[in-house]
Amino acid sequence: MNVPFLDLKVQYKSIKDEVLPAINDVLDNTAYVLGKPVAAFEKAFAEAHNAKYCYGVSSGTDSNHMVLWALGIGPGDEVIIPANTFIATAWGATLCGAKPVFVDCHNESYNIDPAKVEVAITSKTKAIVAVHLYGQPADMDNLQLIANRFKLFLVEDCAQAHISEYKSNKVGSLGIASSFSFYPGKNLGAYGEGGAVMTDDENLAKKFKMIRDHGMEKKYYHEIYGHNYRMEGIQGAVLGVKLKHLEDWTYGRRRVAAKYRELLKDVDQIIMPKEMEYAKHVYHLFVVQVKKQKLEGGSEKRDELQKFLNENGVSTGLHYPIPLHLQPCFEHLGYKKGDFPVSEQLAECGISLPLYAEMTDEQIDYVCDKIKDFFKI
Repeated sequence: MNVPFLDLKVQYKSIKDEVLPAINDVLDNTAYVLGKPVAAFEKAFAEAHNAKYCYGVSSGTDSNHMVLWALGIGPGDEVIIPANTFIATAWGATLCGAKPVFVDCHNESYNIDPAKVEVAITSKTKAIVAVHLYGQPADMDNLQLIANRFKLFLVEDCAQAHISEYKSNKVGSLGIASSFSFYPGKNLGAYGEGGAVMTDDENLAKKFKMIRDHGMEKKYYHEIYGHNYRMEGIQGAVLGVKLKHLEDWTYGRRRVAAKYRELLKDVDQIIMPKEMEYAKHVYHLFVVQVKKQKLEGGSEKRDELQKFLNENGVSTGLHYPIPLHLQPCFEHLGYKKGDFPVSEQLAECGISLPLYAEMTDEQIDYVCDKIKDFFKI
């Protein structure tokens, strides 16, 4: 049996009769950039997160940049970011000319650890970016307490956490502003690149709208610096169709995660992800850790497991094999191995199992059986 890490084809086939007419409508009306499909999606996506304002943009990376840019982050400023995240989070700071300051993650939630944030704050710190990693919200209450105490902006990176919940409140409007990604592999994915910014702040929303469209409120009148971060009409149409299915797909992801937990609970050689009591996890990823154990030849057990699964038709992922503080592009910041042990352990021991809403019980059983075969259980 072959089990892909993600199967976008099966999802497409299930909504093909809805999505093709929506795309054709964009083509028939030649509404290629922004337009009614994007506006309709923005409204529906904001409502899904109980937020006031949402603007579709060209990618998740662009949304990270826009949020900090609109908040006035610039050269000489510092932005606190978890070391355990995709590098696009850090680009939000660097594209503003600011310095990313990395901190370790919590050993159970895998999200930014509030206990590590406060000690990283300096007179130059302007913002904290809370990444809701793998689909689980960060500890927003404790992060907000710190942000309030030091008068910092608390920003959410929701790229992996569409409609996830923190204490029964949807992510996206828990901080001053938030960014989303609709990269095709996300829980809500476009048919190409796409992203969004969200806020409840009217003045910030006005800045978002202008920044994404060359700093304009009125055509050819450029009031502020901006960029071309506009969402394409086709992506708005596709996302509008897919958003209607997101609740069901999220239920499907949680079903797969629950079955993994049940079938792998007796495999002592792995550590399963914990769903925090304050969170409704939407499982963009299901990341298990393989307990450290050297094999002959010195290779890590995690790497051997990944090779074994691949040889048996099971695709997996590594999220992320090199934490941000050890990336070559950030060498000038002076971090070294050992600075953030929890993030480094995840990089060395974590492996992401196949997970998508349409996975069958047979596929899940097969993945778990092969993991047990590897550990000879």
